[in-house]
Amino acid sequence: MAKKNKSALQEKEGVSISETTNKASIASFKQKRKTKLDSNSLVTSILNQDITALSRAITLVESKNSTHKAQANTILKACLPHANKSVRIGITGVPGVGKSTFIEAFGKHLTAQGKRVAVLAIDPSSSITKGSILGDKTRMEALVKDDNAFIRPSASGDSLGGVARKTRETIILCEAAGFDVIIIETVGVGQSETTVHSMVDFFLLLKLSGAGDELQGIKRGIIEMADTIAINKADGDNIKQAKLAQVEFKRALHLYPEKASQWQPKVTLCSALENQGIEDIWNIILDYVRTTTKSKYFQHNRLEQNTFWLIQTVENQLKSNFFSTPKIKKALKEQIQLLENNKTTPFAAADYLLGIKD
Repeated sequence: MAKKNKSALQEKEGVSISETTNKASIASFKQKRKTKLDSNSLVTSILNQDITALSRAITLVESKNSTHKAQANTILKACLPHANKSVRIGITGVPGVGKSTFIEAFGKHLTAQGKRVAVLAIDPSSSITKGSILGDKTRMEALVKDDNAFIRPSASGDSLGGVARKTRETIILCEAAGFDVIIIETVGVGQSETTVHSMVDFFLLLKLSGAGDELQGIKRGIIEMADTIAINKADGDNIKQAKLAQVEFKRALHLYPEKASQWQPKVTLCSALENQGIEDIWNIILDYVRTTTKSKYFQHNRLEQNTFWLIQTVENQLKSNFFSTPKIKKALKEQIQLLENNKTTPFAAADYLLGIKD
């Protein structure tokens, strides 16, 4: 009888039961969403290896919203004591070398051993539309379904070398979430390799043979950064050419000066498609970690990287603060107008802008 009276009262007020239920559900959802976005709740969930919380925190880190930035800094500070326990691996290679296929095979090999793997894939952004495809999850179909793997594609935006602006902070969050291996895939063009090299422990260069991609087709700097060169697609009729390329690279590496890590870079063959040579590459990485940990280079390198990123962060913040100043915004438009009218030079305009006082 009470239920009938309640229903009659709702109908009398012009509110249906379903509408009331929907409003209650929406309110409940909003409340849950608000709770989930609380910094302390996010940190607790991240430390409990909650992937949804990790994704939300990374979104906050990547956001340009000032409120999100403050919250992200709080989360990062809380997560930092739980970070720095992974092996960070940078993987690069020209488009078409098979980076995504290799990462999937490599990731599956590690998860089969009980490792937790996070893949931070940097997707190039269009210089025209500023958009990105972010298709790495579709290219790594098997790995994306693995409970021990986490794939996060990020748009490169306008950051240095096409590397996502907050990749460094994302690494910390992934480590706090208990991932043993962090893989960073570069765009494979420009100077992204240099930036990724400055945030990883081990740098793997994937190469092809028989595609005009031997010694003459690469930059010296990239080879100098590589801790191992893996010649991919070494299968079928391509095995002979791959072995010849391996010999060439081995000879070339002996001509380079000794690395600060005192590690002698390796050259190996692999076929991500046929899952061959993947275990050998992991064993090389483990050997590298053991060798550099024993020589104390491993920790020294991470400290140097932290110093580098401190300076980079300060420079980025100064730049952001400078261009967001109202006086500078106005003066910049004026100087651009003068440039268009051929009444000043870029250098004189820069000196003028830098000389403006608050």
